[in-house]
Amino acid sequence: MTRRDIALWAAQILLGAFIVFMALAKLVGSPSSVEIFHQIGWGHWFRYVTGAVELAGGVGLMIPRVAGPAALGLVGVMIGATLTNLTIDRPAMAVLTVLLCIAFAFIAKVRWSSTKFLVEHIRR
Repeated sequence: MTRRDIALWAAQILLGAFIVFMALAKLVGSPSSVEIFHQIGWGHWFRYVTGAVELAGGVGLMIPRVAGPAALGLVGVMIGATLTNLTIDRPAMAVLTVLLCIAFAFIAKVRWSSTKFLVEHIRR
C-alpha cells in the first residue's frame, strides 16, 4: 500500500466518521437538527431520511468495495445541503458543504474503478 493509498483511506475514515456523527445528530433529534429541518419546512420525515442516507454514505466510505459509490452518493447529498443552506441563509454552512462535496467528488473519482466494477457486477 502506497502513502497515497494510506492518506486516502485515512481521509475516508475521518470524513466517514464526521458524516456518521452528523447523521446520528439528525436521527436522535438533536435540537439544532430539529431547528434546521423546521426552517426547511419539510417535516421530521425529511430529517430521518437525510440522516439515514448520510449514515449509509458515512459507513460506506469506510468499506472498500462501496467507498466509491458512497462518495458519489454523498456528492448528491452535499449538493442538496448546499442549496438548502443557501436557501435558509446559512452561508458558512454552505461553504462547509461545498468543501465536503469537493472532497467526496475527489474520492469518487479516485475510486471510480471500484464503482464501475460494482455496477458491472450488479448488471450480471
